[in-house]
Amino acid sequence: MSGVEIGLVVVGAVLVVYAVLVVGLVLLGRREQARAVAGFVPDCVVLFRRLLGDPRVQRRHKVLLAVLVPYLALPFDLVPDFIPVAGQLDDAILVALVLRRVVRAAGADLIVEHWPGPRASLLVILRFAGAETATA
Repeated sequence: MSGVEIGLVVVGAVLVVYAVLVVGLVLLGRREQARAVAGFVPDCVVLFRRLLGDPRVQRRHKVLLAVLVPYLALPFDLVPDFIPVAGQLDDAILVALVLRRVVRAAGADLIVEHWPGPRASLLVILRFAGAETATA
């Protein structure tokens, strides 16, 4: 198998595990948690897009956000995404660092205003960014 085929198999396996987690939460009657898990990544994409379009976000932070999005989409980065846990951990750390800079400059209220997902996910994002959760 080539490296691309292996990468596709790993991505497929991660998606299956993700889907099983969401379906399991629904079957356990935890629809709100299932929605939060299923929508977390798309909600982050919407958040980044909204922050990029907001004039209150400084240009240098928009550059960080604009560089972060394609970096997250690439399967090969500092720690390749096909390496379980560690591959996603470096992405999560970068997201946290960029959000922390945006929050420190523009305030947590900006994240609260632009977050499209459920409150539980918002609290995770705010904690991730090192913001006070009192504003949520």
